[in-house]
Amino acid sequence: MAKKKIRSLRCPTCRTLVLRTNENFPFCSDRCRLIDLGKWASGAYVISTRINDPEQLEDIAEEQSRRKPEADGHSSEKQ
Repeated sequence: MAKKKIRSLRCPTCRTLVLRTNENFPFCSDRCRLIDLGKWASGAYVISTRINDPEQLEDIAEEQSRRKPEADGHSSEKQ
Protein backbone atom coordinates (compact mmCIF):
# COMPACT_ATOMS: atom_id res chain seq x y z
CA MET A 1 0.00 0.00 0.00
CA ALA A 2 1.31 3.49 -0.91
CA LYS A 3 2.04 5.94 1.87
CA LYS A 4 0.16 9.22 1.90
CA LYS A 5 2.51 11.99 0.83
CA ILE A 6 2.68 14.99 3.16
CA ARG A 7 2.69 18.17 1.09
CA SER A 8 4.95 21.04 1.99
CA LEU A 9 6.13 24.32 0.53
CA ARG A 10 8.62 26.99 1.40
CA CYS A 11 7.31 30.10 3.14
CA PRO A 12 7.24 32.87 0.48
CA THR A 13 8.67 35.37 2.99
CA CYS A 14 11.47 33.54 4.85
CA ARG A 15 11.81 30.34 2.79
CA THR A 16 11.27 28.05 5.82
CA LEU A 17 9.78 24.64 5.04
CA VAL A 18 6.04 24.66 5.90
CA LEU A 19 3.77 21.62 6.11
CA ARG A 20 0.31 21.78 4.60
CA THR A 21 -1.14 21.05 8.05
CA ASN A 22 0.31 24.29 9.48
CA GLU A 23 -2.49 26.75 10.37
CA ASN A 24 -0.67 29.59 8.57
CA PHE A 25 0.01 27.60 5.39
CA PRO A 26 1.56 28.61 2.96
CA PHE A 27 3.33 30.90 5.46
CA CYS A 28 5.30 29.61 8.43
CA SER A 29 3.87 32.16 10.87
CA ASP A 30 1.44 35.02 11.24
CA ARG A 31 4.44 37.39 11.14
CA CYS A 32 5.43 36.21 7.63
CA ARG A 33 1.79 36.45 6.53
CA LEU A 34 1.64 40.11 7.69
CA ILE A 35 4.96 40.94 6.01
CA ASP A 36 3.57 39.58 2.74
CA LEU A 37 0.32 41.53 3.18
CA GLY A 38 2.35 44.69 3.78
CA LYS A 39 4.22 44.17 0.52
CA TRP A 40 0.92 43.91 -1.37
CA ALA A 41 -0.45 47.00 0.39
CA SER A 42 2.66 49.09 -0.34
CA GLY A 43 2.67 48.13 -4.02
CA ALA A 44 5.87 46.08 -3.84
CA TYR A 45 4.01 43.25 -5.56
CA VAL A 46 2.14 43.84 -8.81
CA ILE A 47 0.14 41.63 -11.10
CA SER A 48 0.99 42.86 -14.54
CA THR A 49 -1.01 42.22 -17.65
CA ARG A 50 -0.75 43.50 -21.18
CA ILE A 51 -2.88 46.58 -21.76
CA ASN A 52 -4.66 46.41 -25.07
CA ASP A 53 -6.87 49.48 -24.74
CA PRO A 54 -5.15 52.49 -26.42
CA GLU A 55 -7.08 54.93 -24.21
CA GLN A 56 -5.69 53.28 -21.07
CA LEU A 57 -2.17 53.46 -22.51
CA GLU A 58 -2.59 57.21 -23.11
CA ASP A 59 -3.84 57.72 -19.53
CA ILE A 60 -0.85 55.82 -18.12
CA ALA A 61 1.60 57.81 -20.26
CA GLU A 62 0.01 61.08 -19.09
CA GLU A 63 0.23 60.03 -15.44
CA GLN A 64 3.88 59.00 -15.79
CA SER A 65 4.82 62.27 -17.46
CA ARG A 66 3.22 64.19 -14.58
CA ARG A 67 5.16 62.13 -12.02
CA LYS A 68 8.61 62.45 -13.67
CA PRO A 69 9.48 65.92 -12.25
CA GLU A 70 8.59 64.70 -8.74
CA ALA A 71 10.69 61.55 -9.11
CA ASP A 72 13.83 63.56 -9.99
CA GLY A 73 13.74 65.28 -6.62
CA HIS A 74 14.19 68.64 -8.34
CA SER A 75 11.59 71.26 -7.88
CA SER A 76 10.98 74.02 -10.37
CA GLU A 77 10.18 76.40 -7.50
CA LYS A 78 12.99 78.43 -5.97
CA GLN A 79 13.23 78.66 -2.20
